[in-house]
Amino acid sequence: MTVLELVPTVPILSAEQAVVAAADLAAELAEGSAERDARRILPAEQLDALSASGLLGITVPAEHGGSDLSAGTVAEVFRLLAYGDPNVAQIPHSHFVYVNALRHRGSRAQQSFFFDEALSGRWFGNAQSEVGSRHVRDYRTTLRRTGADPEDGWLLDGEKGYSTGALFADWIPVLAHLGEDGPLHVAWVDRRADGVSVVDDWDGIGQRTTASGTVRLRRVWVHPSRITPYDLTFDGPQTYGAFAQLLHAAIDTGIARAALDDAAEFVTTRSRPYPDAGVERAADDPLVVQAFGQMELEVRATEALLAEAGLAVEHADRDLSEESAAEASLAVAAARAASARASVEISSRLFEVAGTRSALASLNLDRHWRNARTHTLHDPAAWKVQHLGRYALDGTPPPNHGQL
Repeated sequence: MTVLELVPTVPILSAEQAVVAAADLAAELAEGSAERDARRILPAEQLDALSASGLLGITVPAEHGGSDLSAGTVAEVFRLLAYGDPNVAQIPHSHFVYVNALRHRGSRAQQSFFFDEALSGRWFGNAQSEVGSRHVRDYRTTLRRTGADPEDGWLLDGEKGYSTGALFADWIPVLAHLGEDGPLHVAWVDRRADGVSVVDDWDGIGQRTTASGTVRLRRVWVHPSRITPYDLTFDGPQTYGAFAQLLHAAIDTGIARAALDDAAEFVTTRSRPYPDAGVERAADDPLVVQAFGQMELEVRATEALLAEAGLAVEHADRDLSEESAAEASLAVAAARAASARASVEISSRLFEVAGTRSALASLNLDRHWRNARTHTLHDPAAWKVQHLGRYALDGTPPPNHGQL
């Protein structure tokens, strides 16, 4: 029996309650994160706790009974969860992205149904990327009519990779062409539907317990009421991409802070000082102190950029225009580039400041670097810097797509 079955109602959280709930859950996640990573134990119990917490419903609009919390608050929730275990934080990323997609493109009936599912603690997964495809327009997953009448429904066929969240999901949003070469739509597929197969074949060096494996779809019947448009998302100004990237930045920021805190704990309790330092504790070595000061500065800067990006997305959500959407994308690009750098550099420098003992496999401190290195590969941070540079030079706005 799952936690969700034991809890009859899922709470509706205020902003303050959401942050407290995330912090409490993060403390629980941190206790077993190293062991789960080392033994690749999938976090089923931890995800049940996340479902029961009410956090999955915090972006549901108020008119549908949700908290309708701001982008900045959601980013803080993700940062805290990633501090505890970035694997657990990564799994609901697509859930929040697709709740956002429903806000933009779902019909009233679709919103009513799926928002109620989210408020009940049910999960939305992800079946979007296709291994080997060079561009989203090359995706081969297709919805085909079953008859002349659209109400007869559609048959969905295809295969998706990097499907984070699908293994644990109640619903899997699948990105597919409507017809052979038609526009992209999202097919909302019941995880337990006939023809749906989720394969736990993820073997990444990091984010090992996200179960980001393969989804196979063989003649899966989809009712028209379970299909929403995707191609229209980027027809005008939008914060869909900025919001998704903001949550990625929050995950990297959480990893950076966790790596720094683990480094500090190790240095103050286990590291031996270098003889030339002439000190009793490694933590009193001036070179070590300087290194920690530099790392603390980098993490604080990243946290500040994340908060600023959240405010920029909130402003664009309140008053959406080409200008406000561009400003949101640029602010998120800065946070994303900074967080990618901080998470990778600090999780690597951890060993430099902590010394030889920190490299013991039994400690599994390398999970911070492996998680950071893997997660930051979602899209290249260098392109974030490129768009910032073009804007700084001649005011060129960033492109309007899902990675900004």
